[in-house]
Amino acid sequence: MKSMTILVTGAAGFIGMTVADRLMAQGHAVVGIDNMNDYYPVSLKRDRIAALEQAHGKLFTFHELDFADNDALQAALADQVIESIVHLGAQAGVRYSLINPHAYVRSNLAGHVNMLELARERRVRHFVYASSSSVYGGNDSLPFRVEDRADHPVSLYAATKRADELMSETYAHLFRIPMTGLRFFTVYGPWGRPDMAMWIFTKKILAGDPIPVFNHGRMQRDFTYIDDIVTGVIGCLDHPPADDGAPKPGGSRSPHRLYNIGNNKPEELMHLIAVLEDALGQKAQIDFQPMQPGDVHATFADISAIAACKTPGEAAAMARERTRPLRKDWEAVKTGIMLDAVLAKFSQHPD
Repeated sequence: MKSMTILVTGAAGFIGMTVADRLMAQGHAVVGIDNMNDYYPVSLKRDRIAALEQAHGKLFTFHELDFADNDALQAALADQVIESIVHLGAQAGVRYSLINPHAYVRSNLAGHVNMLELARERRVRHFVYASSSSVYGGNDSLPFRVEDRADHPVSLYAATKRADELMSETYAHLFRIPMTGLRFFTVYGPWGRPDMAMWIFTKKILAGDPIPVFNHGRMQRDFTYIDDIVTGVIGCLDHPPADDGAPKPGGSRSPHRLYNIGNNKPEELMHLIAVLEDALGQKAQIDFQPMQPGDVHATFADISAIAACKTPGEAAAMARERTRPLRKDWEAVKTGIMLDAVLAKFSQHPD
């Protein structure tokens, strides 16, 4: 892929920062936007942006704005050349959608439409966007395949992500914009989100506090290392879907496809806890609780669709050889995140 200018939304987020870093390491200019909301400590988001600015200098331009505010979005980008878009910004979190549903409607629905309109106006080469494994809802057929029905979401977050896929399909059909939606499966790694189980459990184990374990520990997640997610995002970005009328993964005949990006190896939640206990040298106090509303028992990615890609870039995106057991990468996660610094940030921003 020749050097270009790429818009990355959610640039202060976990995946957004890491994608932007990889793109700039490849010589691309990145325009990052993020609203820097306080869903989790803003200080961590500012640290991510500072790291990008320090590492990449003039290749990185950052706008602190809410892409759900279309006037602000258009004003900030009025004179900016944009060749492709990687839309990773969203209001994340399954359980938080039960508390603040309007945040999901604003960011994930209105905001997504604003980004689709921007892609249409700029006639971008490729619009790659984040979906979620949550769209599969209570599907009890494992592993989850992109061909499976995804019309029974069990959380508002999942419903908004499925709606994003459907709106994207409409724009691909009407305006022939090449689009790829990526259903991510439980991402972990350096600079990870502190609202995720790995970090919540770590904080509580070190503090000697009980950790909440839902469904009495009978849960599985397809934990996927951040480097593999980023390889998938950029591999797909390099190769937009053809507008050839042929069926694409997910069923579209427009230039729009859907892929799972996961580890293809679900782990028991109790195994994650054992890995953390071993790494921290401390036993967890476990508070077994019933299943939470909006949650699912297991996630498991069928990655055959992305594995079947024919181009070298898309084959690399799959990164089949890099499926990772949790234990192998815990040291990389622990040292990469500078755990003591992150825990200090938690103390500055109590739950």
